[in-house]
Amino acid sequence: MLDLQTTSSPDNEKIKNVEVLYGHSQSEISENLKNYNIPLKQNSMRTKQLWNWMFLRGISDFSVIKNMPKDLLHQLSSDYTLKRNSISVEKRSNDGTIKWLLKLSNNGLSTTNEIETVFIPEEKRGTLCISSQIGCTLNCSFCHTGTQKLIRNLTTEEIISQLLIAKDKLNDWHGNNPNNTRKITNIVMMGMGEPLYNFEAVKKALLIMTDCDGLALSKRRVTLSTSGIVPFMERVGKEIGVSLAVSLHSAKDDVRDILVPINKKYPIRELINACENYPTIKNSSKITFEYVMLRDINDSIQDAKDLAKLLQNIPSKINLIPFNPWPGNNYQCSDMDQIKKFAEVLNSAGFSCPIRKPRGQDIMAACGQLKSETVRLRKKN
Repeated sequence: MLDLQTTSSPDNEKIKNVEVLYGHSQSEISENLKNYNIPLKQNSMRTKQLWNWMFLRGISDFSVIKNMPKDLLHQLSSDYTLKRNSISVEKRSNDGTIKWLLKLSNNGLSTTNEIETVFIPEEKRGTLCISSQIGCTLNCSFCHTGTQKLIRNLTTEEIISQLLIAKDKLNDWHGNNPNNTRKITNIVMMGMGEPLYNFEAVKKALLIMTDCDGLALSKRRVTLSTSGIVPFMERVGKEIGVSLAVSLHSAKDDVRDILVPINKKYPIRELINACENYPTIKNSSKITFEYVMLRDINDSIQDAKDLAKLLQNIPSKINLIPFNPWPGNNYQCSDMDQIKKFAEVLNSAGFSCPIRKPRGQDIMAACGQLKSETVRLRKKN
């Protein structure tokens, strides 16, 4: 059980076992309501009311609810909370990107555990990048988050809270948008951590986010990114049904062993087999492959040809990502001319191959940068 209060006080003793209601599915809420003195025939209606207030109107306090009995709301407020995690740092980029460092809590007491969430606005969509763990275990050599040891997995409610906080800050709730235009249209599980090492919490969170009665995000607009935890990949397609992205970065095992060490456990051939059999590609969807461009490491024309051959049997989109340098890392970004030549090879082979435009560089928007810089400044002060 989790309580999102962030300061210690005498009241903490009374509320430390309070659960976060938005971490529960509709069926769980319905089952829990049986513990309250309401007619059984009203159970479904009350469940829908709570669901709509939480995920259509975005309330964070039970007292706001107007169409439910006050005594029931009082009982619910003593057993559950709707509060979010708190924001430690907010950074806004000149290009519109917003990055939040969110402070988590443990049994009602403030902790130093923090995660990052990033909102990336574009002309026709807005993408929210969500974290699944505090830190990471994969130690990808080019990734800043890989320098931060894993503290723990996030709970379902901590994952969902990232979306709720972003919607709060962007005024993106249904009741505030009479034309039903959304600022957050896409979700990517590409923040801190490996989502498939926190499968059950991530699964539950994404199913709540895509529930058509509430937040109602399209599963086609939700993407889960993995470094290649092969045993869970089929389950993502069958049990969650969202789009898949694979952090690939090389078509050769010896190079990928260095860049993405989990490759030693699940080598490229196993990973590609899992991609070829991913359930949703049978429905005309594509798998996205992420490829960070590193000078003299994985950016040669031969590397591009090897990549095209490797993915020839998979409906694919390949995102070429210019490397974003961070302190203490010796990799360099490929020259833009070389990235364009690399893309031309893949385009000629029939792949969609956009070059990702760097976003939020002035606010350290690469994964892990804001947390690391904040920790460094705190120590300095």
